Amino acid sequence: MNTHEQMETRLWDYIDGLSSPAERSAIEELVAANIEWQQKYRELLGVHQLMNSTELEAPSMRFTKNVMEEIARYHVAPATKTYINKNIIRAIGAFFLTLIAGFLIYCLGQFKWSLATGNSPITLPGSSTLTSYTDTLNKFNWAKVFSGPYTSIFLLVIVVMGLMLLDMYLRRKKEQAS
Repeated sequence: MNTHEQMETRLWDYIDGLSSPAERSAIEELVAANIEWQQKYRELLGVHQLMNSTELEAPSMRFTKNVMEEIARYHVAPATKTYINKNIIRAIGAFFLTLIAGFLIYCLGQFKWSLATGNSPITLPGSSTLTSYTDTLNKFNWAKVFSGPYTSIFLLVIVVMGLMLLDMYLRRKKEQAS
């Protein structure tokens, strides 16, 4: 800490009455002997007296009401129900439902159902015999689902549909603006 800052801190503690008796006597000796300490003490004492003589302003009893009335004068954005088109939300929802349904149908098409009609009996969980459905799911090649040409084509179609939907939305927005 800088000696100037240290001097101010010690003087403020002395003025506020937070110093120990030994510290108080040391500061009194420094103020009496050193001109720099005397000047700083007078300056800080003046600031302290000025702060004690001024009253803090309290807000009026109508402060909250005045603020709310002032806010009410400005134009506030309308509620979202008035400027969000419900048809756009429905179109986005239909888009994603189509995406999910198409992907599930494709995944089910990749599953070899002929293996699932096995002769092993259905057993309760925890038994040592596995069902043919579990065996089939464990043997299923999941990488084939995500790397096949049909998946790539499907994702391409979905991306194009999404871009078309975005284009329709932006055109409608542009028409409303003009």
